[in-house]
Amino acid sequence: MSAFAGKVAGLTGVPEERLERLAGGDLSEVLLVRRPDGRCSVAKGGPSVGVEAAMLRAIAGAGVPAPMIEGEHEHVLLLEHVPNDRVFSIGAWRSLGAAIAKLHGQTDDNYGWASDYQFGSVALDNRQGGDWPHFWGEQRLVTTARLLDRPWRERVERLAARMEALLPESPRAALLHGDLWSGNILVAENRLAGLIDPACYYGHQEVDLAMLTLFGTPPEPFWESYGPLEAAWEERRSIYQLFPALVHLRLFGSSYAAMVDRLLAAVGG
Repeated sequence: MSAFAGKVAGLTGVPEERLERLAGGDLSEVLLVRRPDGRCSVAKGGPSVGVEAAMLRAIAGAGVPAPMIEGEHEHVLLLEHVPNDRVFSIGAWRSLGAAIAKLHGQTDDNYGWASDYQFGSVALDNRQGGDWPHFWGEQRLVTTARLLDRPWRERVERLAARMEALLPESPRAALLHGDLWSGNILVAENRLAGLIDPACYYGHQEVDLAMLTLFGTPPEPFWESYGPLEAAWEERRSIYQLFPALVHLRLFGSSYAAMVDRLLAAVGG
């Protein structure tokens, strides 16, 4: 196996041959650790173990299911293994809606997070401040597009210059998961079992909802359970979906160019 597997084996005392690669792990190595007493843990690699652990604790502190932290080591995060069946039933969607509403009920005085973070090679500028249009336009869109080809950069920069006219000045700073899609949502027995792989910060709650609808459409019970949405939120959705689309373009290449182009065009960018 890999050097990471060797390190996990050394930390846990579990032989490398008992470590199993888990599905996903596009941006970091993830292993299932089967311990001799029958317990299972998850070992995840990454450069910001302490930051991710703090984010998972923040989610759990909001009363939302998240894996328990079993250990923090250099570049290795050990987590409770959360059994899940991947069946997104109506009950699971309803449970998710209530949990995300509870997560978004946690607020702060500023947007951002105490520490920067990253998706693979994409750095997230989490500097805290009180100007939401600036945070989204500069610290999410412009920063993410900075290493793209010039035509993309210029289109994003022109859009960012219009953020004050397109986004509310000071929406409630809600605790966000930050990467809310089905792959980071664990469900079991018609309920939410846990949220994983967070990229938390405080921001407009519509950011999580926009991400959740980028690759799919939650059914009506999710929205009923989540609660009322702000007026004109669908008009802002493309602006918020543009950030994860830019991240995907950066990380996974030109197959996401059409998505970025469509979202930019939808908001006049």
